[in-house]
Amino acid sequence: MGEEHGTAGGSPADATAEAVRSGDEAVFGELAARHRHELRVHCYRMLGSFTDAEDMVQETLLRAWRARESFEGRSTFRAWLYRIATNACLDALSGPARARELVAADAAESPGRPAAADVAWLQPYPDDLLDLAAPDEGAPDAAVIARETVELAFLAAIQHLPPRQRAVLILRDVAGWPVAETAEALEMSVASVKSALQRARATLRERLPRRRADWAAATRPSRDELDLLERYVTASRNADLPALAALLREDVLQAMPPAALVYAGRAAVLDMWRPVLEGEERWGEWHCVPLAVNRQPAVANYVRRPGETSYTAVNIDVLCAEDGLITEITTFGPEVLPLFGLPFSIQSAVIES
Repeated sequence: MGEEHGTAGGSPADATAEAVRSGDEAVFGELAARHRHELRVHCYRMLGSFTDAEDMVQETLLRAWRARESFEGRSTFRAWLYRIATNACLDALSGPARARELVAADAAESPGRPAAADVAWLQPYPDDLLDLAAPDEGAPDAAVIARETVELAFLAAIQHLPPRQRAVLILRDVAGWPVAETAEALEMSVASVKSALQRARATLRERLPRRRADWAAATRPSRDELDLLERYVTASRNADLPALAALLREDVLQAMPPAALVYAGRAAVLDMWRPVLEGEERWGEWHCVPLAVNRQPAVANYVRRPGETSYTAVNIDVLCAEDGLITEITTFGPEVLPLFGLPFSIQSAVIES
């Protein structure tokens, strides 16, 4: 059943609204399924966690079903769900069960520190699931998942915003909502929305890398980035530290959420890698699986230790690059592998076959 606006008196929009209000489970389910994936992306931007976003989509649809009689059809079902989802996320962020503290609240105290290092709950988002949220980017009202709105630097940076500022920024600058509609959804005045957006943008200017403007319209890693990823994978598989060093910019940063650790500079990163790749204490043979994460190049790393018959997952590295060199690495633990359909271990025979 369509969701377009129509004129009064038996229009498709009126029929949809009436079916939802009357509790037609088939119509409600069809509409909810149509928007489930983009709602998850929206909640992910609000919360920074993939698993929390999945939980919040369930909460949103439950709230929507309970409040179905309030759907008047003045807006689209999609906009109505976005409003419910945004407020559900705000409720979650204000609740004591989900209280979160940033490790370093003041960027001025640690200039150059990646925002991801301070967000312990940050999780990656697989690109193939992002694609489900935007199956037809040319359609009216389609969700275009641009890289600038889901890359890890942006996701981590907006977690530093107060929740209501974050909601305003996402609805206005990402979802493209008019100021009046945003104010109504958040029960704020138009003046308050404008003020919150101004403050949010100022904070992001301090935290987002300057290079971000160079690929604001991109929706996929570039060919150069994919070539760089291929070289990174080859060097990692070969435990070739000099080759890896050649791929890193001198001021490269590596962050490892949920730990608040940051390795700043090529020398520091290589010193951290060296014991596991070289010498008597090296971990073993490496296997790497290229990935696409948050519209960025990434790789899942596995190692087979001496005497073992399988490769065990170690981590996922998500890369940022500029001018052919890696400028930032965000490393996640193996617990996120199920998001990508990857196992925690791979038998050697599978890799060697």
